Amino acid sequence: MDRSDVSAMDPLSADAVALVERRIEEEHGYLSWLNTSVDVVERGRVVLSIPFDDELTNSDGGTIHGGVAATLIDTAGGIAQRTTFEDPLAGGVATVNLNASYLRPATGDLTAEATVIRSGGSIGVSDMTVTSSTDGDAAEVVVGQGSFRLFRE
Repeated sequence: MDRSDVSAMDPLSADAVALVERRIEEEHGYLSWLNTSVDVVERGRVVLSIPFDDELTNSDGGTIHGGVAATLIDTAGGIAQRTTFEDPLAGGVATVNLNASYLRPATGDLTAEATVIRSGGSIGVSDMTVTSSTDGDAAEVVVGQGSFRLFRE
């Protein structure tokens, strides 16, 4: 299914959205430690954010380590794929390939938006963009694309 097929699906239930929020924000050790928040969960689109924290910076102390942004795009891209499942609470998603292109240093809060490009029977592809404040203005800092193995039930 492509973007138009995903947008034609019934909206996600409030229970499904609440479960994603709880699993990311409270139950997932690493993502919870990063203080990840779920901002938007809808069919084919997810927005996640991580606030700036000195603990996440490179040795220069002012720029966020690129691995934090990579974690964010990986997670957002996979969850976006899960939203294409008839029952997003069933099945699973595993990353097959992740490509991240770093455009500029991230010096503030990170926000990742992922959209589903295609969600097939066993493989899905998502596009992801991370923005951050750079010199006070929000700008794209990382763009990426991921391929995900879909385990539909």
